Amino acid sequence: MSEFKPIKQEKTVISIRLDVDMLKTIDEISAEADISRNELIVQCIDYAFKNFKR
Repeated sequence: MSEFKPIKQEKTVISIRLDVDMLKTIDEISAEADISRNELIVQCIDYAFKNFKR
């Protein structure tokens, strides 16, 4: 087994505007999944990038 090496990924703070209903849905899903709103949004963006057809 390889040695565990913790790393800190570089992150930056941004601001976005969302439709009120979209934010409500995000908050509901994040609460159900027991993760932060930010983590849900990051995972959704990652999923979209991985499944985006160019």
